[in-house]
Amino acid sequence: MSNNTHPPTQSNNNQGHTIIVKQSESNGAGTAGFVLALISLFFGWIPFIGWIIWFLGLVLSFIGIFKRPRGLAIAGLIISILDLIILLVFFAGLAILGSAASVQG
Repeated sequence: MSNNTHPPTQSNNNQGHTIIVKQSESNGAGTAGFVLALISLFFGWIPFIGWIIWFLGLVLSFIGIFKRPRGLAIAGLIISILDLIILLVFFAGLAILGSAASVQG
């Protein structure tokens, strides 16, 4: 019987394969600011909780503007500014109604 063991052969195949993995970019601060701005849009009328949520949404949206992608951060900033306007009009209306009621009564 003969020993037919051959040494392992190595292939000199020098074809380089490049694998490109594209990681999707995310902007955590911008996303969090957008979500908090939306929440404060509905719960902003609650005196302290709504104001804290609004402020955090505004700050995180502002921070998110300096990172890419900026879409949700810009949307969160716009919603926060609109929410501020709505809150000011709402509480100014309450103050006017309260002062009118105290003058009449």
